[in-house]
Amino acid sequence: MYDTNFLISRLGATCEERSDEPFAQLPGGRRVTFGDLFAGAERMASALVTSGVTPGDRVAVQVAKTIEAVELYLGTVMAGAVFLPLNPAYTTPEVAYFLGDATPALVVCDPARHSEIVEISREAPVLTLDANGQGTLRNLADDQPGFKAVARGPNDLAAILYTSGTTGRSKGAMLSHNNLASNSMVLRDYWRFTPDDILIHALPIFHTHGLFVATNVALLAGAQVVFLPQFDTDAILDAMPNATVLMGVPTFYTRLLADDRLTVERAANMRLFISGSAPLLVDTHKAWETRTTHRILERYGMTETNMNTSNPMTATAAPGRLVCPCRGSRYG
Repeated sequence: MYDTNFLISRLGATCEERSDEPFAQLPGGRRVTFGDLFAGAERMASALVTSGVTPGDRVAVQVAKTIEAVELYLGTVMAGAVFLPLNPAYTTPEVAYFLGDATPALVVCDPARHSEIVEISREAPVLTLDANGQGTLRNLADDQPGFKAVARGPNDLAAILYTSGTTGRSKGAMLSHNNLASNSMVLRDYWRFTPDDILIHALPIFHTHGLFVATNVALLAGAQVVFLPQFDTDAILDAMPNATVLMGVPTFYTRLLADDRLTVERAANMRLFISGSAPLLVDTHKAWETRTTHRILERYGMTETNMNTSNPMTATAAPGRLVCPCRGSRYG
């Protein structure tokens, strides 16, 4: 069903192999299988097409982090359209600039912002999706049948992410199907992700780190995710004994270090801690290793390229631990 769509065919291979296996553990105990996720994505794709979206159209999305938002991302690509995620914190004038520049065929926003987004949508239809995964888009999607993925090749556009760069207004970085697929496949293999992994997913999904790195890598590997709406110290520490990987930014690690519940015992099941989006201080590296016996792996990327480089997964004297030799220091 997905063979003709370059990115979805790769992400969806896991769906067929592990359809009944859990993909996401959500707050409150809800579990979403790989089959559930892709069935939801198919309904989203059908809803988009019903709303007039055609291959190559932009779909602008400014919503809270939910599993339904992930289904919308997959459904947009499945429909042959281009996913344009926007930070929910952007103001109306900021969103107006992005909509004017990208000229989307459809906008999806939180119901609370519907009226103001309609005023700046340049006549594009506006649907809603709230923090509980409900709204006019979900209502429309629930009435839709399955969907056969639209044919898209490796060089077709899959997403646009706006980045400020160094001068002027934010610019839309265009990412192809092959950009996203190849980058995530390399990271899956380099970071040794397998179906046995459980990733603590506490990153936002409006930028490349949380959406195209964390989500795509987990899907490609057939790994589970503990899907948290945002960073939450209690939730991450509660998840850690049964998880294997955490992807975060430096503030994740400094905030966790400030909690006495972070111990060697709590981190014993973890095999990998990853940090990016900003440099991690040497002091943080040292403190983390002292508290957990693990070292943090840093990687570097940009909105325009996804990940460019990663510190190695080289074992040190302690089995399963990491060495991070960048910036002339063994602590990276």
